Formats: sequence, C-alpha cells, structure tokens
Amino acid sequence: MKEKILLVDGHSMIFDWDDLATMHGRNTAAAREELVRRLTGLQDNSDWTVAVIFDGVGVKPSSDGTPHGIAVFYSKSGQTADSIIERLAAKYAKDHDVTVATNDLMERTTAEAFGSFTISGLQLRAEIDMAQNSVSETIQRLRR
Repeated sequence: MKEKILLVDGHSMIFDWDDLATMHGRNTAAAREELVRRLTGLQDNSDWTVAVIFDGVGVKPSSDGTPHGIAVFYSKSGQTADSIIERLAAKYAKDHDVTVATNDLMERTTAEAFGSFTISGLQLRAEIDMAQNSVSETIQRLRR
C-alpha cells in the first residue's frame, strides 16, 4: 500500500475558513499556527503524512518540521507556495498517494496532471472534523 501524503496550500485554507481568515486579519502568525495545530491533529488521527506550504513573504525561507509533527515549508523570495506544491506533487505522485488541498483551480489542475488527487478547503475541513470526532468517540468509549 502506498504512503498517503497530504500537501496543503496554507494560505488558501486560511482564507477559505472564516475563523482563520478573521484571525489572520489580526495576527498572521497565529492563524498559521492554528492551521498547523489542526493539521497536526489530522495527521495524528489518520493515515496521512501532512505537509503545509506557506508563501514566505517577510518570512525566512525554511522547512520547519518536527520529528513527529507535520512538515511546514515557507517559500523563498521570488518563489510561491504553489510552485513548491507543484514540485512536491510531481516528485511524489509516482510512488505515493498524493492529495493536494487547495482552492486554486490552476494549482488543482496542475497537481492532477502530475497524478495527484485534489480536495477543496471545505473537504479538508470535513476531514479534520471527522478525525477529531473519531478521537472524541474513542475517548468516550474508553471512559465507559
């Protein structure tokens, strides 16, 4: 069975989800951190390996993952998150089940051309909610 990889267009998700968009208006870093927290929960409660990619305007370019956490990437100056996502999709889609979460139609089309699956922000939010509900149900069952 192929490893499942989820590549997330960070800002596409932030601006699609009202609570994160509002938070972003007040504090960009807090909105990014909250998205990473939610995606970490998804990875912990699913069979996806998750990477989130942000446009790095004003941020030092990096790959900022922890050994058991999700991978967090920031684009370099003159580079976009979209180009990183497309490059990763092209690299990994041959040997892995890659899913790209974005609302950008051009990015979705390109990722699909490389053999990746795509989901929208709404679909990703549903996946996160299902993973959280599964954990809550397990905890309730264990308490009985």
